[in-house]
Amino acid sequence: MKVRPSRLRLAAPLALAVATAACSGSSPAPRAEPPSGAAAPAPAPSSAADSPTGLLSEEDFKALHQLRSDKAPPARGQPVEVAGTQAYLSLPRDAKPPIPGVVVIHEWWGLNEHIKHWTDRLAEDGYAAIAVDLYGGKVATTPDDAMTAMKAVDEAKGIETVRAAHRFLTTDARVSAQRTGSIGWCFGGAWSLKLAMNEPELDAAVIYYGRLVTDPAKLKAIKAPVLGVFGNRDEGIPPQVVNEFDKALHEAGVEHEVLRYDADHAFANPSGERYDTKAAADAWEKVRRFLAAKLKSG
Repeated sequence: MKVRPSRLRLAAPLALAVATAACSGSSPAPRAEPPSGAAAPAPAPSSAADSPTGLLSEEDFKALHQLRSDKAPPARGQPVEVAGTQAYLSLPRDAKPPIPGVVVIHEWWGLNEHIKHWTDRLAEDGYAAIAVDLYGGKVATTPDDAMTAMKAVDEAKGIETVRAAHRFLTTDARVSAQRTGSIGWCFGGAWSLKLAMNEPELDAAVIYYGRLVTDPAKLKAIKAPVLGVFGNRDEGIPPQVVNEFDKALHEAGVEHEVLRYDADHAFANPSGERYDTKAAADAWEKVRRFLAAKLKSG
């Protein structure tokens, strides 16, 4: 049986679901800040909550995304199958089970070499990391292809896939994880939140600027501590929406922390051409500390 650490719970209110995010960013100096009382734009109409591009038109959303042209380092993991789809598993060198596990969820380009590299980085940090493929094997190379793939994702099947990846980490003999987390960027950040809402045995969830659920009643399903990473200059998920998400998590009694950077959308996206090394590195160190505290300590 899985041993779960004790958790501190917080409290407060909220409403509204918004922007799926994806890939690209600028180069500001990073600074974590919680401007909870800052002035913010008016909330988007409720219809934006149902759009895969949130507050933005499809054209504006696609304009945020530029695929990196450089090659990621060679992958060192291996393909595995979960829920009838292919996934990518990377294990720490010489580690013996039980190993803490992390479900990795790609952004809107799909399970490409950059996401596999990030999965390998998690393995180097001591986690059994499994990257899911919610696009059924498709890896997009143009914004139009990525938009089509994102729209084609079936939510019920996607939830089944991410939960199956979680089960893989807890049941596969190479891993036998007693504690598990999730991480995703943009599109994947939204799915990291979905996994936390649908998997009570999850122990930590990291959300990089993904579409946010802002209904406290729905967020009450979350048992895992949540770490959210956002850019204050993100037009897809502006500070107002992040404020509402923060308040909703308080009201739902979910342990959480929100990091904000003076950055544009997708500044930490591992597949984005304008990946902001400095801001992303600062956020990554905080993510590493969060995962270590929730998955390795005690």
